[in-house]
Amino acid sequence: MEYLKKLIDFILHIDKYLQVIFQDYGVWIYGILFAIIFVETGLVVMPFLPGDSLLFATGALIKATNELNIWLMGTLLFVAAVLGDTANYFVGKKLGKAVFERESKWIKKEYLLRTQAFYDKHGGKAIIFARFVPIVRTFAPFVAGVGTMNYSKFLLYNIVGGFVWVWSFLWLGYFFAETEIVRKNFTLVIFGIIFLSIMPAVIEVVRHKMKKTA
Repeated sequence: MEYLKKLIDFILHIDKYLQVIFQDYGVWIYGILFAIIFVETGLVVMPFLPGDSLLFATGALIKATNELNIWLMGTLLFVAAVLGDTANYFVGKKLGKAVFERESKWIKKEYLLRTQAFYDKHGGKAIIFARFVPIVRTFAPFVAGVGTMNYSKFLLYNIVGGFVWVWSFLWLGYFFAETEIVRKNFTLVIFGIIFLSIMPAVIEVVRHKMKKTA
């Protein structure tokens, strides 16, 4: 429970936490953010890290401090996202079938099944779309590894999705975080990003329940 409270606080005040990290660790923030993005996309047991809002807040931090390089940051985070999904894909290829067959205390089977439905609906493009949906983002490459998608095809979708995801949120934060309305309502903006991110998953769950009821 305490961990959940800290995570929620980190997500809602992510701009302030990033400023503290930068003040404490300086240029090491490049490596710290690389690790966070890699862990969120690469470790199927860590689906709740705030990727979208983190990228947005990072873009804002770069603009505010004028000491970090957005091109270096974007490139590193893009590489982290691609490597994370790649690691996740191969974990799925190695262990996925066993996880699907039995309940695991580390990986919630319900999330896997929902991601499988999302994957079945959108095909390979699910790897791109999933980048913008929390939780699904973490499970999609795992499910792709379990399935029949070969790695070369997966890698193409992985690169396209990682590139669009990282650079879109990074530039949005860079260009808009300094505007007065965003600066004064940064927490609400983070809420908005989270809300828009989870809406596709919520709609999918509601539609699934309605179909089941019918």
